[in-house]
Amino acid sequence: MGRRWGEGGWTGASDRTGMEALHHAIESGCNFFDTAWIYGRGHSEKMLGAALRDHPHKKLYVATKVPPKNRAWPSRRGDRLDAIFPPDHIAEYVEKSLAALGTDSLDLLQFHVWEDAWANDQSWMRAVDELKRTKLIGAVGISVNRWEPLNVIDTLKTGLIDSVQVIYNIFDQAPEDQLFPLCRELDIGVIARVPFDEGSLTGALSASTTWLEGDWRASYFVPENLVPTVARVEALRAALPGDAPLAQTALRFILDNDAVSTVIPGMRSIAHVDANLACSELGPLTEPLSRLLRQHRWDREPTWWSQ
Repeated sequence: MGRRWGEGGWTGASDRTGMEALHHAIESGCNFFDTAWIYGRGHSEKMLGAALRDHPHKKLYVATKVPPKNRAWPSRRGDRLDAIFPPDHIAEYVEKSLAALGTDSLDLLQFHVWEDAWANDQSWMRAVDELKRTKLIGAVGISVNRWEPLNVIDTLKTGLIDSVQVIYNIFDQAPEDQLFPLCRELDIGVIARVPFDEGSLTGALSASTTWLEGDWRASYFVPENLVPTVARVEALRAALPGDAPLAQTALRFILDNDAVSTVIPGMRSIAHVDANLACSELGPLTEPLSRLLRQHRWDREPTWWSQ
């Protein structure tokens, strides 16, 4: 389950409904939670930590992320690792996340941006080795920049990365080309993020949709993105069989790929939790429906609004 608060967040949620959703997810069997220090500058982690303490007898797995030191998403070609993830910065944010979560160790620590040019830099290697040696983290992963599934390939080949988090959904199928086969070969876990294409694949958007001030989606779904996205969603909905609900079909498409270890849809309410977990119990898509969905692949290149 994925969560976002505060900086870069979504409006329409509250701490009360968020905690209700968290507790309901745990009680319903969800055991993996993805967060980041930057989501509310530790607030998301503190809420998750409170939920962990309320369920001390359940084995729950927590993944969080170290923010880039320059606070720029995504990273850019030419960025130097020592300016984005110097060792003291990594250590500082591990300590901050541990304090916010109230835990002694992080199950999974992820770099929140990445450049494959950093693959063989000894600095990050020594940093994560020390964190593992001292048992402050159990595993290390990379959250790949939007629409850049190849911008991690050489790093994965170092053998030091345990998981990769990547955008993967009906539209964004590019990870299947090279990233997923390599992850299978190297036994690297895949965390599929943005399963609903930032909400478009729930069918909730129209060409006139607007967001409140401070909502991250307002800066992402600019007209250059919103209009073609809605058109593609409408084409997809028109092609689906009448008994194939859009959101459930979108999530099932991801779960049917055996390279995917887990998927992290948002969960701002109990209703979201129930809908997301229900998809895990559904059987695989039919072959004709799977073929149909693959025809809606949309290869995109990062641009000024993609973030």
